[in-house]
Amino acid sequence: MKVLLILVMAIFSSITSYSQDKITEDVRYTKEIKKLANKKEVKTAFQVILDLEPKTIKNHIELTEIEAPPFKEEVRAIEFSKRLKDIEIDKVWIDSIGNVLGLIKGYEGKRNVAIDGHLDTVFPEGTDVKVRIKNDTLFAPGIGDCTRCLSMLLTIAEAIKKSEIKTRDNILIIGTVGEEGLGDLRGVKYLFKNNKPKIDSWIAIDGGNIGRVNNQALGSYRYEVKFKGPGGHSWGAFGLANPHHALGDAISKFVEKADDYTSNGPKTSYNVGVINGGTSINSIPYESAMLIDIRSVRPENLDDMELILKKTSEDALAKQNAMKRRGPDLELEINKIGNRPSGKVDIKNHLVQRAIAATNYMGAKPRLTIGSTNSNTPISKGIPAVTIGRGGDGSKAHALDEWWLNKDGYKSIQLALLILLSEAGYK
Repeated sequence: MKVLLILVMAIFSSITSYSQDKITEDVRYTKEIKKLANKKEVKTAFQVILDLEPKTIKNHIELTEIEAPPFKEEVRAIEFSKRLKDIEIDKVWIDSIGNVLGLIKGYEGKRNVAIDGHLDTVFPEGTDVKVRIKNDTLFAPGIGDCTRCLSMLLTIAEAIKKSEIKTRDNILIIGTVGEEGLGDLRGVKYLFKNNKPKIDSWIAIDGGNIGRVNNQALGSYRYEVKFKGPGGHSWGAFGLANPHHALGDAISKFVEKADDYTSNGPKTSYNVGVINGGTSINSIPYESAMLIDIRSVRPENLDDMELILKKTSEDALAKQNAMKRRGPDLELEINKIGNRPSGKVDIKNHLVQRAIAATNYMGAKPRLTIGSTNSNTPISKGIPAVTIGRGGDGSKAHALDEWWLNKDGYKSIQLALLILLSEAGYK
């Protein structure tokens, strides 16, 4: 059951869509990025990234082959931190929730600019994560989402170190836990709740090709709705309140009300993804439950949908209890098992503009997107944050036959470095 929950809930964790915002590029940032990219040290770093291609792929494969299921990322975290320490940056540590943090000190060090990739994959313990290579394509669960991101972070750190780049602000290289599914962004939520260290700008690397600039956080609420009763024989105990009947009625009532609510206004979605309970065809179940995912770019819509869910579930409970002919009433439990905040960073924001300008400089077409990623948390708190793609070519994220091809993958690493250096104040 636990494995099923992890897999089903994870499916929805990184879905993106395009924003309706028109992309406009401020010429100031176009000039800034061009000037930055033409600096001797940055050109050296770009060449280091090319020279490190074999090592980047080696890190990619070897980290992929370390299982990192939700809530069990420790072994991969230890190995990632070891490889970060081998680069000999200023400091590397693992915090109390399991995030790996690497510090590259700035010459002023008054601000902290973070660049992140998540440690976890959606796959449960025991999944075969051995990487298979066919021609130039890598096949393995988690190969693209998001183990590629971790190998990119290691290469970025080494490129900064070898090219002797010193930025004004501190740089934090972070591998976070709990990005996927029921992890519910626990790693990044921990960082921003504790503010140790305080993070002033956030750049996440996640799924998607080069050009992705995710500046809008798709919020979601997730629930387990459960009806509980005594259960019994379908003939001998007939007349007892039936949890399945209550759940079915609750779904019907919720869908009717939710459909009406979501037919207008900002896009809001709802999905009953899992239904479970019962022991046999001739047994009245003692429990019936569903998992439901609700999403919206507007926080108020999530709250409204929560009220609809609670009201329709309570109405279904009351109806079934009124219909019973014997025995105790059914009980209802509604547990919120996921809360991903929503929000938006304005296109005029310096970080978004730097991401757009750097993407154009690298010869890619920037695409503003809406998604559910580690950037949701800082965006909801008003902190500049974007998520960019891990590049290369790949598909079948969250599937056992996920694949990734190193098609100009180095360009996404160079792009991430450009954005990072411009945001951290390299002059």
